[in-house]
Amino acid sequence: MKNLIRKDLQDIKPYSSARDEFSGAAAVFLDANENPFETGVNRYPDPYQREVKEKLAEIKGVQLGQLLLGNGSDEVIDLLFRGFCNPGEDFAVAIEPSYGMYDVSSKINGVKLKKVQLNPDFSMNTQQLIETSQGAKLVFICSPNNPTGNSFRRSEILEILNQTTGILVVDEAYIDFSNKPSLTDLVSENPRLFILQTLSKAWGLAGIRLGIGIGNTELIAFLHKIKPPYNINQLTQDYALKRLAEKEKVQTEIEVIKAERKKLAVFLKELPIIQEVFPSDANFILIRISEATNWYTKLVKQGVIVRNRSNQPLCAETLRISVGTPEENEKLMNLLRTT
Repeated sequence: MKNLIRKDLQDIKPYSSARDEFSGAAAVFLDANENPFETGVNRYPDPYQREVKEKLAEIKGVQLGQLLLGNGSDEVIDLLFRGFCNPGEDFAVAIEPSYGMYDVSSKINGVKLKKVQLNPDFSMNTQQLIETSQGAKLVFICSPNNPTGNSFRRSEILEILNQTTGILVVDEAYIDFSNKPSLTDLVSENPRLFILQTLSKAWGLAGIRLGIGIGNTELIAFLHKIKPPYNINQLTQDYALKRLAEKEKVQTEIEVIKAERKKLAVFLKELPIIQEVFPSDANFILIRISEATNWYTKLVKQGVIVRNRSNQPLCAETLRISVGTPEENEKLMNLLRTT
């Protein structure tokens, strides 16, 4: 791990906030220059989000020290680039097509991102990815992948991990919708494996922006040194705790989305206008449709917004359709039948 961390950051001392130096209950707080008049949020939040992490550790089956929370997964991605890549020197690797923030974050941090294109059927060219990743500090694999919707085999991900020397970041933003298990159980024995998850998708909390990093305790401890001291605000922590207490309700919602995904896929395959419906482990379906841009515009005019992914590699003439409520999906299907 020490060899992967930027040399100028190896001995960094984290900012010590008032809540680092004292945590717990007290009658009078005069240590953090806060407004003393009660508003409900006049005090700084817990910089380590202990309550939220305790609940997440229980749900995810990981240790408390293996968790890092970010202002969305995007902040965690940015921390990885900042912590491990020397600007203008190191490089990272990602598959394509995939989540666009890997590219954006690499550019912001002055780090070259090499891309390895998937095969035409969206499977992974494992050997090419391994060869390209030799010497890379970070390797990003989104599984289930966005925008393609497919997952990659555990065996091929482990092969990449074992034959490279950088940190392998597996982005599992959509894992709750997949029938394949998470890789979180492998983190303890694989110190260079780092898992990204989120509460934005299955947990229905996109509006509070709470991303989750799961990794080796040493790696997590380092990232805590370089993160902003109060990166997760009190309102976000409170709302997350409320939703995390509704695990059974969330699971019911996930099952509805998966059932709707299956129903929508069957319907789409029967439409003559659609050339291909790609298998999905996520809460969306990618389709190839003749004149995708025209269809996107038609749907917009009817108040239904999908995502045109035709400008992505291997995704010519494709639309990405998020699985909505049964009523929303019915409206989409009616429009495709009649428009």
